[in-house]
Amino acid sequence: MRLQCADSPVQRRPRADTVGRRAAVEFRILGPLEVRAAGRAVAVPGAKPRATLAVLLLNANQAVSPDQLALALWGEEAPAGAANTVQVHVSRLRKALGNTEDLVTTRAGYRLAVDPDALDALRFDRLVAEARGKPAAGAAATLTEALALWRGGALEALAYEPFAQPEIARLEDARIAAHELLFEAQLALGAHAEVVGELEALIDEYPY
Repeated sequence: MRLQCADSPVQRRPRADTVGRRAAVEFRILGPLEVRAAGRAVAVPGAKPRATLAVLLLNANQAVSPDQLALALWGEEAPAGAANTVQVHVSRLRKALGNTEDLVTTRAGYRLAVDPDALDALRFDRLVAEARGKPAAGAAATLTEALALWRGGALEALAYEPFAQPEIARLEDARIAAHELLFEAQLALGAHAEVVGELEALIDEYPY
């Protein structure tokens, strides 16, 4: 669930003085949800705190209100007092991340500050955009780097959360589009046999 929030433009860049401090923390959603700090996995216990993290990452550097989080986590069946329950999940998430400065509470809601290269989905988008302006050889290399960020299906293990399906479809569509750009670049380089093999593998993964 990607949200438009009045106080934060979409994908607003984090403050320059915090980028270096967060460089060692990585978030991954192009596959199972994963957090890594200093090269080690960070456990985020509980299904709802993990789902909360996913929603905040999908809206990285934007404020998400408690009501918006409740809708994302429970859909229209949100229980009474859901906004208060969201506060509990955010508190558990903040504790798991061990860094309260990145996950902040604003008047508009909760905002997770993320460096663009610290979230695989943002890095993927940047690499694909860069590839579009390169000659075939450079485009192929950059797209290969972008697609290597995928570790499985997007938001794996969170597919049945209320917010997940539209986001999964959006991310998977972007992945397929990147493959198509890669095929075009490879064909321009004369790598026809390689394209056939990769296309067959892609069709097996996305039969519909």
